[in-house]
Amino acid sequence: MQIIDNVNATLKTDLQENIKKGSKIAIAAACFSIYAYQELKKQLEGIEELRFIFTSPTFIPEKTPKAQREFYIPRISRERSLYGTEFEVRLRNELTQKAIAKECADWIRRKVTFKSNITQERMMGFMTVDETSYMPIDGFTTVELGCERGNNAFFSVQKTENYENAGYFLNLFEQLWNDKKKLQEVTDVVIENITAAYRENAPEYIYFFTLYNIFHEFLDDISEDELPNEATGFKESKIWGMLYNFQRDAVLAIISKLEKFNGCILADSVGLGKTFTALAVIKYYENRNKSVLVLCPKKLSENWNTYKGNYINNPIAEDRLRYDVLYHTDLSRDHGQSNGIDLDRLNWGNYDLVVIDESHNFRNGGEVSGEDAKENRYLKLLNKVVRAGVRTKVLMLSATPVNNRFIDLKNQLALAYEGDAEQINKKLATTKSIDEIFRQAQKAFNAWIKLPAERRTTDALLRMLDFDFFELLDSVTIARSRKHIEKYYNTADIGKFPERLPPISLHPCLTDLSDVINYNDIYTLLMSLNLAIYTPSNYIMPSRLTKYLDVTHHKGTSLTQQGREEGIRRLMSINLLKRLESSVYSFRLTIDRIKKLIEDTVSTINSYQSGGCVLNLTELSDSEDFDYDDQNTDFFSVGKKVKIDLGDMDYVSWKRELETDAENLELLSLMVADITPKHDTKLQTLFDLIQKKMERPINPGNRKIIIFTAFSDTADYLYINVSHFAKEKFGLETAEITGTVDGKTTIPKLRADLNTVLSCFSPVSKGKAVLLPGSTDELDILIATDCISEGQNLQDCDYLINYDIHWNPVRIIQRFGRIDRIGSKNEHIQLVNFWPDMDLDEYINLKSRVETRMKISVMTSTGDDDLINAEEKGDLEYRRAQLKRLQEEVVDIEDMTSGISIMDLGLNEFRLDLLEYMKQHDDIETAPKGLHAVVAQMEDSPAGVIFVLKNINDSVNIDNRNRIHPFYMVYISEESEIVCDYLNPKKLLDTMRLLCRGKSEPVMELCKQFNQETDDGRNMGDVSELLSEAINSVIDAKEESDIDSLFQSGGTTALLSAVSGLDDFELICFLVVK
Repeated sequence: MQIIDNVNATLKTDLQENIKKGSKIAIAAACFSIYAYQELKKQLEGIEELRFIFTSPTFIPEKTPKAQREFYIPRISRERSLYGTEFEVRLRNELTQKAIAKECADWIRRKVTFKSNITQERMMGFMTVDETSYMPIDGFTTVELGCERGNNAFFSVQKTENYENAGYFLNLFEQLWNDKKKLQEVTDVVIENITAAYRENAPEYIYFFTLYNIFHEFLDDISEDELPNEATGFKESKIWGMLYNFQRDAVLAIISKLEKFNGCILADSVGLGKTFTALAVIKYYENRNKSVLVLCPKKLSENWNTYKGNYINNPIAEDRLRYDVLYHTDLSRDHGQSNGIDLDRLNWGNYDLVVIDESHNFRNGGEVSGEDAKENRYLKLLNKVVRAGVRTKVLMLSATPVNNRFIDLKNQLALAYEGDAEQINKKLATTKSIDEIFRQAQKAFNAWIKLPAERRTTDALLRMLDFDFFELLDSVTIARSRKHIEKYYNTADIGKFPERLPPISLHPCLTDLSDVINYNDIYTLLMSLNLAIYTPSNYIMPSRLTKYLDVTHHKGTSLTQQGREEGIRRLMSINLLKRLESSVYSFRLTIDRIKKLIEDTVSTINSYQSGGCVLNLTELSDSEDFDYDDQNTDFFSVGKKVKIDLGDMDYVSWKRELETDAENLELLSLMVADITPKHDTKLQTLFDLIQKKMERPINPGNRKIIIFTAFSDTADYLYINVSHFAKEKFGLETAEITGTVDGKTTIPKLRADLNTVLSCFSPVSKGKAVLLPGSTDELDILIATDCISEGQNLQDCDYLINYDIHWNPVRIIQRFGRIDRIGSKNEHIQLVNFWPDMDLDEYINLKSRVETRMKISVMTSTGDDDLINAEEKGDLEYRRAQLKRLQEEVVDIEDMTSGISIMDLGLNEFRLDLLEYMKQHDDIETAPKGLHAVVAQMEDSPAGVIFVLKNINDSVNIDNRNRIHPFYMVYISEESEIVCDYLNPKKLLDTMRLLCRGKSEPVMELCKQFNQETDDGRNMGDVSELLSEAINSVIDAKEESDIDSLFQSGGTTALLSAVSGLDDFELICFLVVK
């Protein structure tokens, strides 16, 4: 008898001496590894036979259903140990698994029989070689052979060469071997499993194998409640059938987020059909008998009403949706009717789901104002709808959820967790609270915006943001850009986006009259206006102020009467500039309205003798003067009309200021009086454009044009002039749509409501054939304000003109999104922008002068148009760059907003991809690690290897930078350059998905080429080299960030973790890019 301690003497050397040609071997053990075969390959080749019993049930069909299998996990690891146990990881990293598996399978076919214990009885492990016995033997692996340490404190084997002992074990083995009740033969299954390690794999399989490894915990976490329940039958609905594949993905993801986190923001880019996606979600909940409210801007109500109504032009009428539609503004109303609903009696708290369209209107959060501490719409929504009554889920739709502060996003999300951060902190898998996450994200963003332009890249921002921030976005937002859809979805069934021609930028001067002024003269005069008419509170005598204090300042509110007046004055001042840019006609109208207001006030002051006159402050001259965004600011809804007694005012000074303004306004009015339509260069330029388009259409036969302007006055002016010109010259029909009144059209007897006008203008996308069967009326030119700049699909048209440049560049993109849509029938689309007649830099400086002159500290407007303001927004340079880009190209909205785009950050679609795959396949669970596939390179994906690794001692990610820890993905080129490092898993998974999509069979020519280069996997030196480079890149990046953290507040990560190299990682799989 001899003890082999596996330290001084190893079992491997003993067996090398004892196994002779023609030996017979019998082994009973828990597992078998191909690496153990490799260690003894030379000796095992010569034996006569090897019989192997798995001492616990292995590789046999399972009788127990999956749910009750307690021993399931250990068993999978027993079966997987064929390809090496966890202690043989290092060997697997040598990448020769494929070659070894091939030789081993071949040897098994000739020499080996496997049987498995099928009872729950325990069996002890032992081995006999001819007449020598060894025991105990746990498994046939390199650890038992003494080649690897494993996690054993000691592992000694007793060897007995005495014939009787060996005979005892042999008899025992024979008895077991022939007992059919206890054992079942599994040789074929073992061979099949080993061949899995050297089969050629389909690229798609490797992609899903990667997802399975990274996200399988997600599969375990999924509770049936959070996943869309197919039983509701919503997948049989009409709306589901109409969705594109990327929209279906979003629907499922939204439902699971609503179930888990109670809220979700859908921020897909303009033109990707958010409305339809939301309708499918509504259908799901209505099928579960929930009540749904849609809150939308008034201008979009027509759309929402159509989809639920029993109308002929409702494509989904058979789904019988029954949600209520109300407007954002209704939140501030307590009584009256809105959209057929009686607001007095409405039970706001009884909605299970609220869908908020254009939810960015709520991004400024809650505040109270006015004498009676009136809540703004945000608070009303939070208190009346979300907190009150039943538990309400919130789905928000917006292409621009973030304007320039992350807080915008937080305010919208807060609706979902009822403003109580605790509710969501419990559900998030983050280390920090949601408030802390946003605070840090904003800090990172502020630092990023200060970087010099060439370093201020999205990539740089991604690196500065915290892991938790991505985790949060991943949990509650879905955002895909148009590029993303084009790249990662099969767009064959969707149709493609039309090609955008470079935008045409025009800078017409004011007029062709020789002695008339230009923009700059007018600007100079505008700057001298005081507009005191809007700020009477400033002239109340200090001794009398107390009388008005309670009126002008209410505790706990943020907008005082004085602040409000300042706000209106500031808006008006900027507004005059905007209206001048829009059209001389609008500018004159406003000047004359202000002048009249001043004259009336002055005459009131003049007729005042002995203090008996109370000045009724008229509300703003007319909100008509303002563009769509400005009309939505709070000045128009907050506070009451204030009465000021003239006796309490320094009315002499006030009157002096008013008279100066009146003179200047008179002068301005005279300056532009001569500019009639005939001499209005801008209008004449527009006529030229229309003429060119008719003579040379950009798509054959397409005569349609949309003209956008910010002001309804300009729209009226254009309609009068353009409709006449177009009809007379080309026989074109024109229509005008502004938010305030019904539209106008040149077609007699045609109803001019929004629906009819849009259907006649864009008959295909609006389903005109159904709505107006037999009608031949068709409109060619549509003049509109921003009341249709969001949420409308007008893709029949291919030519869009911005008659005035909106101060918020996002608006320009949103307008263009009406025709720049997925599935358009047009090959090309054209954007035309009219700019003021001056140099861009001059223009921007001018805007900032007006802004800063009017910047008043009391102001708390929503700041929607206040885009140029150096303190908050970084620098003018950035805005200048944006406007410059708009002159040269059509920009996507996600490229436009100041670098904050929540696109391309979430990993959710990969989870859903995996989920879908797992419904049809379960072969991934038992697949060996270390597999690979070969794919062809693409333009952004050079030849090289993408490695998927797993950190096995939990030491790398202490600082939370890698979102998929403990998994690490690295893409390295054949030249050992890192193409994409482990800190950007989203990009790597996207790349992998792109490379592998649709390739459900191995790419055989590439596999052959790779096998020749590596001698069928025996010589993997080059790939091995790349693997260690890849691992070093993880460790280097880790050390670099450790060193950075030494110099940061909040502690260092440098001392917390030691990653020493290859042995700390296990190779999950790799994708060879050829």
